[in-house]
Amino acid sequence: MNRLAAMDAFVRVVDTGSFTAAARQLRVGQPAVSKMIAQLEEHIGVKLLLRTTQGLKATEAGENFFEHAKRSVEEADEAVSKARGVGAALTGRLRISGAVTFARLHIVPRLPRFMALHPALDVEVLLDDGNVDLVEAGIDVALRMGDLRDSSLTARRIGQGPRVVLAAPAYFAARGEPQTPADLIEHEAVIYDQRGGGTVWSFKQGASEKIVTIKGRMRSNAAEAVREAVFAGMGLAIASEWMFDRELAAGTVRRVLSDWALPPVGLWVVFPSGRNASMKARAFANFIEQDMQLS
Repeated sequence: MNRLAAMDAFVRVVDTGSFTAAARQLRVGQPAVSKMIAQLEEHIGVKLLLRTTQGLKATEAGENFFEHAKRSVEEADEAVSKARGVGAALTGRLRISGAVTFARLHIVPRLPRFMALHPALDVEVLLDDGNVDLVEAGIDVALRMGDLRDSSLTARRIGQGPRVVLAAPAYFAARGEPQTPADLIEHEAVIYDQRGGGTVWSFKQGASEKIVTIKGRMRSNAAEAVREAVFAGMGLAIASEWMFDRELAAGTVRRVLSDWALPPVGLWVVFPSGRNASMKARAFANFIEQDMQLS
């Protein structure tokens, strides 16, 4: 038995939930995958997979084995790539995590160019406005915005964007435009209830600083909901310009208080703690950093 090949097969079965899908990825027959898993279980001496009504599922022992097997396969791929040289093709699968709206607007549209550069690489995108556990979720690289409070993360800032006050023209037509940060107290806000959002904001203009607490009947922990509420004229929002850049350019929403500065929002690439970032994760991070600076 080729133990590394068997571990690769096991990882793919757990990820896909079936022998057939794993076999398709490995370009072998389904019986060959079943045989490798059976030999692996016999070698280890424990049951790794269970059949359920939803498909195949890892046992408790299988879940513990999965992370180590995945890491071993990745490290073997990394060793081969390094031996072949810097110009070697990236292969395997890259799992990316990001916030829903930012990834939809700025990451997914860039993937065709990245994947064209690396035709042997498969990409899986997992979207969540919360911060997922990268190791537990098997993520290779994540994109996060705002301040990183977890000092244990392996991260690099690759960009910085402005925050702005904006709303739909219909809202301003009905409620008027704020002329100073203090005017925001009289306005209805759509509040982004995640880290990087909230109700308390510090505005700066030269040496002057104004701290304002906004209020609003509509709040959400999902940027998509904030966007739709703004488009519907439910209120103004304080948000990353990245979240509305297309609509700002088209005039669908309008920025106000442009002569006051808000704290900028940082864009970070984050890698799983406790291990070196893979070549494919670093390649993706470098690509996004360079491409966003060009746009």
